Amino acid sequence: MGLGLFLLQAAVAIWQLELVNYVEHYGLTRRYLGDGKYEHVLPRHSWNATYRASNWVLINLQRHSDHHYKPDRRFPLLQTYDEDDAPQMPLGYPVMTLAAMVPPLWKRIMNRRVKAWRQKFYPDITDWHPYNKALNPVQGP
Repeated sequence: MGLGLFLLQAAVAIWQLELVNYVEHYGLTRRYLGDGKYEHVLPRHSWNATYRASNWVLINLQRHSDHHYKPDRRFPLLQTYDEDDAPQMPLGYPVMTLAAMVPPLWKRIMNRRVKAWRQKFYPDITDWHPYNKALNPVQGP
């Protein structure tokens, strides 16, 4: 019984981790520079949310952009960025993770935001196919 509960808890933890990771990075990428290299991580490369209550509950997890931009900064000290610097989720993590469980709903909410993000930060990239299909080389060491 104990082993079964442990395995169930592990499965739920892995599912939750991957779901949040999906929500935090959906549709965003860094510019491919060639030779297996990508631009430095900036706040615009992950979704942010500025909802106070869920930030309290999730220990500032919604300040995700700063976590990548300044990885040595502790969670309680993570900074928030406005929409000029980082893309913003329309709702907090709890609602967005539920929406991500329903792909047609998720795409209806997020795809137009991804297109707007691409136009704002990378207007010169006209062919997104390699980015969409993960055809750019994996980043080297």
